[in-house]
Amino acid sequence: MDFIRIIIAIILPPLGVFLQVGFGGAFWVNILLTLLGYIPGIVHAVYIIAKR
Repeated sequence: MDFIRIIIAIILPPLGVFLQVGFGGAFWVNILLTLLGYIPGIVHAVYIIAKR
């Protein structure tokens, strides 16, 4: 299941984080990082998914 979330996080980072933590603080941080740059959003999303 984590593999599928990581694939989703690469395609659309906020969705991957949302599937892992919901509307928590990490989700909003990921939205901000994705808006500032797509790569930081991906890195953050993969980190959140791998951490849990």
